[in-house]
Amino acid sequence: MKAILTRSLVAGVFALSTVTAFAADITGAGATFPYPIYAKWAEAYKAKTRNGLNYQSIGSSGGVKQIKAKTVDFGATDNPVKFEDLEKDGMVQFPAIIGGVVPIINVDGIKPGQIKVTGDILAQMFMGYIVNWNDKQIAALNPGVKLPDASITVVHRADGSGTTAIFTDYLAKVNPTWKKDVGAGAAVKWPAASSVGGKGNEGVAANVGRIKNSIGYVEYAYAKKNKMTHLTLRNAAGQFVEPDDETFAAAAAGTDWAKIPGMGTFITNAPGAKSWPITGASFILMYKQPTNKANAAEVIKFFDFAFKEGKKMAAELDYVPMPDATTDFIRKNIWTQINTK
Repeated sequence: MKAILTRSLVAGVFALSTVTAFAADITGAGATFPYPIYAKWAEAYKAKTRNGLNYQSIGSSGGVKQIKAKTVDFGATDNPVKFEDLEKDGMVQFPAIIGGVVPIINVDGIKPGQIKVTGDILAQMFMGYIVNWNDKQIAALNPGVKLPDASITVVHRADGSGTTAIFTDYLAKVNPTWKKDVGAGAAVKWPAASSVGGKGNEGVAANVGRIKNSIGYVEYAYAKKNKMTHLTLRNAAGQFVEPDDETFAAAAAGTDWAKIPGMGTFITNAPGAKSWPITGASFILMYKQPTNKANAAEVIKFFDFAFKEGKKMAAELDYVPMPDATTDFIRKNIWTQINTK
């Protein structure tokens, strides 16, 4: 039987190898945030085992719906499910990969990282309070940078999104007005008058790429592969930092996953001079009593392979692999709850 890893990224620009699966195919659906690394892991796993992955990159909310409907072997979400909900539904959750969400822009003449902003300014831009690129607050942080007298178009996710959950969790932490009027979650009502929605990280990247003077947010792998211009952000320590695997790792360094019920948490606005402030993890959801035990066992084998042999692949895409202590905890305390026999 053949299964094809279906969801293309930005068409013609961010092409990843399709994965043709044989023998014991496993199915997953959800977050677009980790799709680039899941595709890479799946290709390597298939080459080694001939067992394939059919992963639908449909957004975190879709992934939660699919696993609840029991139409896939695992769900994937960047918006972690609460422990009490996991218990109620008979599921377990574990983080699979760490990455960063980055603001991306399409402004002529501006290089990646050239424009600096604070979290407060970023929130004001996405609320529609700052509507022009040469606004005095942006200009004050960027002396000598030629900022255009041009209106800002906000590009946001149109679907239920864990990337949105991470991004809005950060904005709610750094801007009280955003917290009160917009809030945080996989889907929010975007307040800026000039705004455009896009489906998936790939949809946001595509819209920012075609709309002049726009700003959006995507997982960093999408920005890097598409050579998009990102902003530099001031973190909780007051330092301006750029996104990469080192600043993502710095942000996640203080997270003790073993002590978090259900392992679900946001790691935005983390302390540390080198921390990227919009860092997050992507999580896997599985049933303790799966309908297809053989496939559940294969899912565990797949992620065990990824944890052991996929670190270099993750680093190549500027993701951060889960620490060994965390993956050992997952093996001993999470996977042992899944009945595969």
